[in-house]
Amino acid sequence: MSPRIPALTCGLLLLTGCGRREPAVPVEDHLAYHVPPLSAVTLTDSFWRPRLERNRTVTIPHILERNEQTGRVANFRRAAGRDEGAYAGRRFNDTDVYKVIEAASYALASHPDPALAAEVDELVDLIAAAQEKDGYLMPARTIDPGHPAPGLGSERWIHVSTGSHELYNAGHLIEAAVAHWRATGKRTLLDVALRLADRIDEDFGPRARHDVPGHEEIELALVELAEAVDEPRYLDLARFFLEQRGRRHDGEPYPEDTPFALYNDRDYRQDDRRVTEQTEAHGHAVRATYLWTGMADVAARTEADGYEEALERVWHDLVETKLYLTGGIGSRDTFESFGEPWELPNDTAYAETCAAIGNDLWNHRMFLATGRADYLDVMERILYNGFLSGVSLSGDRFFYTNPLASEGGVERSDYFEVACCPANLARMMARLPTFLYAAGEGEIVVSLYVGSEADLQVDGIPVHLEVTTDYPWTGRVELAVSRPRRAR
Repeated sequence: MSPRIPALTCGLLLLTGCGRREPAVPVEDHLAYHVPPLSAVTLTDSFWRPRLERNRTVTIPHILERNEQTGRVANFRRAAGRDEGAYAGRRFNDTDVYKVIEAASYALASHPDPALAAEVDELVDLIAAAQEKDGYLMPARTIDPGHPAPGLGSERWIHVSTGSHELYNAGHLIEAAVAHWRATGKRTLLDVALRLADRIDEDFGPRARHDVPGHEEIELALVELAEAVDEPRYLDLARFFLEQRGRRHDGEPYPEDTPFALYNDRDYRQDDRRVTEQTEAHGHAVRATYLWTGMADVAARTEADGYEEALERVWHDLVETKLYLTGGIGSRDTFESFGEPWELPNDTAYAETCAAIGNDLWNHRMFLATGRADYLDVMERILYNGFLSGVSLSGDRFFYTNPLASEGGVERSDYFEVACCPANLARMMARLPTFLYAAGEGEIVVSLYVGSEADLQVDGIPVHLEVTTDYPWTGRVELAVSRPRRAR
C-alpha cells in the first residue's frame, strides 16, 4: 500500500509496512497548498537551526524529566495498576505527557536518537497499559472511579461541555499518536488512539450523546486521525462536535458553589452560538484558536456551509482590533481571554504562549486553504515574537504569559503547575520546518525566509530548493532551484 501524506498533520512521512484499517471512502481535501514532509526540509541558517537543536537536546529532555518529577508520569503507572496512590495534580495534566511525546516524535523524524526513542517507547507502553478495556483513557478517573480528580464529575462525560477536559485530553493523545506513528512506524500509541476515538464515536453523535468539549482540541485531532487512517467516520465526528456548539447539551453544568462554575459561561468557551454565527474573537483565547483551526480543517474537507465566511469575520476582528504588535492574543489576565476591541494593555498583557501557538496553527491552515499571503504575515509575526518569547535561549525556562512591559520581577520559570505551554512550545518548534514551504498546482510558495534546503514535488516533478539568507538580521534572500541532489 502506498504511503499517504496528509496535508495538515505536519507532513511527517508515513512509513510503509505499518498497517492500517482499510477505508470505505478516502478522506480528501480541497486545499490550495500542501506542506512537505518534515524529512524533506533541512534547516541551514544560524537563527532557527540552533533553536531546533536546543529544543531536541535540552527542552524536550527537560520536559520529560519535569513530568516525571511532578507525578504526571506516575499517574499513568497508578492507572495501569503498577503503582499505588491517588491521582496527583490537575485533571488535564496527562496532556503534558502527550504533547512532549508528540514533540519528541517530530524530533525523531528529523534526527534519529535511540535514547530518546527508548524513553518515548516506555511512555507509550505505560499509556497503553493505563487505557481501560472499552477504550476510555483518563487516569484522573481510572485510578479511583469513586473519587475522580476535581472537575471530572461523578460519571464519564457529565461535565464534558464545561470543564472536565476528557475530550481535550483525548485530542492531544490522538495528535501524539499520529505523530509517533508517522515518525517511527510503531502502532502501539496509534492503536490506543483508535480505541479511544472509537469509544468517543460510540458515546457521542446524532444517535448518542449530544455534547461538545468545553476546551476545544478534539476537533482538529479527529481530522488528523481521519486523514492518517483514511477513516471518514472520524471526520464526521469532528464536524458533529463543531455543529453542536450553541445547541442544547446532554451534560450538566458545574454547581455554582464550586470553583469550576466559571466554565458554565458559554461565551467563555465559544458555545454561546453556532459556529457559523461567530462574528468576533471572544472568550478563552486558546480554546478559540483551537476551535477556528478545527473549523478550517473541516471546511477544507467537507461542504460545510458558512464556515469560511465565519472564519473570515473572526480573523478580521482579531487581526484588526485584538492582536498585539508581537502577534500575542488574549489580553485579559482574568480567564485567559480576549478583551474588547483595542483593549491591549502592555504591563498586564496575558498573551499566553499557548494562544500564540494556536493562532499560528490557525493562520497556517487558513493560508493552505486559500493561498492568501496575509495569513502568512500574521504567522511570521507570531513565530518571531509572541511564540519565541515563550522559551529562553537556554531552552529550559518558559513564559506562560508574555507581558509587553514590566517594572521588574517578570522572569521565566522552569515549569508550571499548569504546564500546558512548555510542551506545546516544544512540539511547535520541532515541527517548524513544515511551515517553510508549500506546494500547489504548478507552483511552490516560500512561506518563511529561513536558510534551508528542501526537496519538493510540483505536479509530480521533483524540485530541489535552497534558500540562503541571514534573515531576520538582513533582508537579502537568495533562492536556487535545481533537480534534487539526493533522496530524502
